[in-house]
Amino acid sequence: MTISPFDSSLLGNLFADAEIAALFDDDAQIASMLLFESALASAQARAGVIPQASANRIADVCREFRPDPASLAAATASAGVPVPALVKALKAEIGGDDARYVHFGVTSQDVVDTGLVLRLRDAVAVLRRRSRKLIKSLIKQAEQHRATVMIGRTRSQQAVPTTFGLKAAGWLAPLVRIDHRIDTLCPGLFRLSFGGAAGTLASIGAKAFEVESNLTDELELEPTDMPWHSQRDVLVDFAAQLTALTGALGKMGQDLVLLAQSEIAEVQPGKGGGSSTMPHKSNPVQAEMLVTLARFNAGQLGTIAQSQIHEHERSGSSWLLEWLILPQMIMAAGAALAQALDMVPDLKINADRMKENLELSHGAMLAEAATFTLADHVGRDAADKLVKDGLAQSAAHNSNLFDELPKLTDVAVDWARLRDPANYVGQADAYVERVVTNARRALKEN
Repeated sequence: MTISPFDSSLLGNLFADAEIAALFDDDAQIASMLLFESALASAQARAGVIPQASANRIADVCREFRPDPASLAAATASAGVPVPALVKALKAEIGGDDARYVHFGVTSQDVVDTGLVLRLRDAVAVLRRRSRKLIKSLIKQAEQHRATVMIGRTRSQQAVPTTFGLKAAGWLAPLVRIDHRIDTLCPGLFRLSFGGAAGTLASIGAKAFEVESNLTDELELEPTDMPWHSQRDVLVDFAAQLTALTGALGKMGQDLVLLAQSEIAEVQPGKGGGSSTMPHKSNPVQAEMLVTLARFNAGQLGTIAQSQIHEHERSGSSWLLEWLILPQMIMAAGAALAQALDMVPDLKINADRMKENLELSHGAMLAEAATFTLADHVGRDAADKLVKDGLAQSAAHNSNLFDELPKLTDVAVDWARLRDPANYVGQADAYVERVVTNARRALKEN
């Protein structure tokens, strides 16, 4: 039995991401904590705090030691953190006098937080690799369809013409910005947690900063001005970027769900899912998943923001709240990117249906274009009246606006050109060019 769809055997292929999950399972957490203990021993030996031979023994054992997570469960429940049980098991495995130098002068939170950061580093690499691949895929869609004219819709109603290329560029641009923000956030995110019992490192004494410097070298992490046990703002910032990422993908998913509706049928996203009773259906499952995961992370962001509220130098409750929320948010972001990567290259764009839908309003969606063109000849007020009268005649006769307007005025207007939606897409192509150029530049710079 499972509680979360993220680790469900039944629902896992829908919600889960195996590559991300492998970074946050019990074995990965234990491995990251043992990596910290090994690096700590090496850093302390380099500073002369513990014997080099003991550090070597600790490193050798940590490299191979992988206790069964279940063997640590009872003690973890008692202590509220897995480190005491893990350290006890590690000392038993090392044995002899060397064991007393394990976990020397640090606290459980140093181990857990640094272990988390090490796994976040790997997770961010996965997310950014996928995000950049998706950016490339959306660049192709934007460029390929920069002249594919379709109806623009505002508040779910037909507005004026646009292009599918510009719509794809609208999905692309946020991803470029979010990838840049995550990249900018990384130095503050990938930082050592090292403060000892209450964030003073008093237990290590005068060699504290030397050990700290050595430890950052060992783990290739950034140092901090002071221990961040109760300063969780950077993790909340990271969670906010995860939410922005899934939100951007969710916006794309929502557009695709609507464009795939039978009555619109302008795009078929993904492979489609079947129905148990209606064989004609092709449900936009992948696009729907993007919406679901976006809404999930948006809800979780409010919860993880509460993890910033620590009492004094450390909070048990706020710290544990992160353990519940952050891995799921990363999983949701990874799953959303995986779904989008699988879906976007295979989007089926129905340009003929887009053209048909452009005709549904009988020219009314170009009323703005007609008004501005006529205003050059008769002034704005007269142009407004002419177009409104034309719309009334069009509705009464079930005819096209541009068949009625020439009957109402004799001004010299190229009505054939004016009624072509492709001639009223404004700066759509220029906007696509801007977005694509910026995206390509960003890919080269990173």
